Amino acid sequence: MSTATESVRQFKMPDVGEGLTEAEILKWYVQPGDTVTDGQVVCEVETAKAAVELPIPFNGVVRELFFSEGTTVDVGQNIISVAVTGDAGAEPEPAAPAPAPAAAAAAKAPAEAEPERREVLVGYGPRTGSAQRRARKAVPVAARTPAPVAAPVVAPVPVAAPVPTPAPAAPAVGSASPLAKPPVRKLAKDLGIDLRTVTPTGPNGTITREDVHAVLAAPAAPAAAAAPVFAPVAEAVAPEIPGLAGYGDVRVPVKGVRKATAAAMVASAFTAPHVTEWVQVDVTRTMRLVARLKESGELGAGVRISPMLLVAKALLTAIRRHPEINASWDEANQEIVVKGRINLGIAAATPRGLLVPNIKDAGAKSLGELAASLTALIETARDGKTSPADMQGGTVTISNVGVFGVDSGTPILNPGEAAILAFGQVRELPWVHKGRVVPRQVTTLALSFDHRMVDGELGSKVLADTAAILEQPKRLISWG
Repeated sequence: MSTATESVRQFKMPDVGEGLTEAEILKWYVQPGDTVTDGQVVCEVETAKAAVELPIPFNGVVRELFFSEGTTVDVGQNIISVAVTGDAGAEPEPAAPAPAPAAAAAAKAPAEAEPERREVLVGYGPRTGSAQRRARKAVPVAARTPAPVAAPVVAPVPVAAPVPTPAPAAPAVGSASPLAKPPVRKLAKDLGIDLRTVTPTGPNGTITREDVHAVLAAPAAPAAAAAPVFAPVAEAVAPEIPGLAGYGDVRVPVKGVRKATAAAMVASAFTAPHVTEWVQVDVTRTMRLVARLKESGELGAGVRISPMLLVAKALLTAIRRHPEINASWDEANQEIVVKGRINLGIAAATPRGLLVPNIKDAGAKSLGELAASLTALIETARDGKTSPADMQGGTVTISNVGVFGVDSGTPILNPGEAAILAFGQVRELPWVHKGRVVPRQVTTLALSFDHRMVDGELGSKVLADTAAILEQPKRLISWG
């Protein structure tokens, strides 16, 4: 009869791929003493690309969490240990010696089984266990040997308005970790609010956006205003002036999406020689078409109809007429690679920062299909559910700066792409139309391109064709 033995298995931060080497632990779903099953989600981590849930690849009881929430961990570091019970363990029990060959086989079995599964952040293999969240519970100090893990490292000092319970600068080891979705957690960080001081009102004790704002709205000094949205507060301001970043310096850790964006933009700006061309366009007819499409509903129920849709379709049509601009630079082989498909990236402002997911093979989609894909892309990005795969493989990008009331700009290329189009605000301006100066709906387009691959003639033709279609949308039929 075989005797069940116990071994401790270490689970490492998985290989995130796509050139990423680290991830931040956003949330632990388990605590020491909890039972876990193969495929169960144990934590949520955020890379520079997306926030994803991380499943455990074996069964057992959680022994130890090696890092606290809010900690950035390198790929390959142990993040959790699990006591696995079975017929064979990693090490034989000293009290029950076994013959040397049997002991060697028992010690070798777990190590040989692990390489069969390649761990990646977006999941691996079928999930055979439940991925539901487990109830949080306090853990005695003795159960944790390393640094405290149950308390999220959100703000090192008390911030914001008074709350019903005190907010210590260094939380107790056994304090429970609050439940909150990534956008809500990001909002709390931006406002300098410790989530453990917030009273949850959402389902199953989940903290909502309204709960976070309620802390700021609590009775306080009249001058207690929220921090400016352009400077997220990750490390809270001095306690004597809570929420007022203007009275002192605020240090914002550069990590996650902001860190990746900064590195990519620096690499692009100092690698690809940028050229930017501008054109003003009378888009009165395009705006009328947008209004008719909204009223008719002919593109399908629930899809977003906006000027951005027609701008995207116009650019795609222009690229089909001049496919050489849909390219990338191969430095190793000193070649220009003209892409066979157009994967259209859309720059989107999200709770996690600026993301650029792309619509795969957008050039082959009809107007209705493009509208549906654009709607899904925007909603997924705003919900913080954009996957790493959605942001890979882009070939050309549109940045809609007009939604911020900006006429246009000089956008920086996404690394690996040859062109990016900035779409400015649409506003009424005096315009010469049919020999008379009349008010017309006008916008400004700016096309930046890599001058290694795109010369002035090619860039000008693509920009001019895009403008011509927006001026006369019927060209979508004749040119399409």
